[in-house]
Amino acid sequence: MRLLNITLGVLASAAMLLAETAQQRLDDATAVVREIMNTPDKGIPHDLFDKAHCIVIIPAMKSGAFGVGGKYGRGYALCRHEAGSWSAPAAMRLEGGSFGFQIGGQSTDVVMLVMNDRGMHHLLESKFTLGGDASVAAGPVGRDAEANTDVTMGAEILSWSRARGVFAGVSLQGATLRNDDEGNSELYGKSLTSKDILTGNLTPPDVAHPIIAELDRYSADHQERSRSKPDNQ
Repeated sequence: MRLLNITLGVLASAAMLLAETAQQRLDDATAVVREIMNTPDKGIPHDLFDKAHCIVIIPAMKSGAFGVGGKYGRGYALCRHEAGSWSAPAAMRLEGGSFGFQIGGQSTDVVMLVMNDRGMHHLLESKFTLGGDASVAAGPVGRDAEANTDVTMGAEILSWSRARGVFAGVSLQGATLRNDDEGNSELYGKSLTSKDILTGNLTPPDVAHPIIAELDRYSADHQERSRSKPDNQ
């Protein structure tokens, strides 16, 4: 345990040194969404994205292997309002031990879809463990693939990773997702929790408009495809 804590501390320090402003992290998260959604036949299934209550994007998550694997990443969560529009982004941190895509020192993009109210409730907490407090499963891949019923019905959160050009479902068992209070303060200029941001009517800052527009665009594309389908399909 002590070695794991040291590993996470090293990763956290390295991430802070590389860091990035809030705008850079948001730009990276926007690019991750755009590239994954535009990958022919290899992205997140449309029906899952359409049903998701929230999305979490952690771009360029850092991996390390110092006898014990460690992961550390910063990104953002956004949730859908009742009208279908997306909330302002809440800063999040993802931390944890080795969980399936360990390659020492690599950088990995992580995307999670929160599929129901139970999962969203956990996301509004200050901290929770994936696979412990909230059920998580590797998400299916394929833009038009039919989602596995057992997976989608049983998991509160579905997760994917992209590393070295390979996009695949990944289980994040044992990882911790928590509020990034420092990130929220940087983005909004005041102290806010994820619950304040994701459930309120907070006006997104200008730097958040591109990621919201990207999610809106994808949703609009999916709705247009659904409307244009012949009735017999």
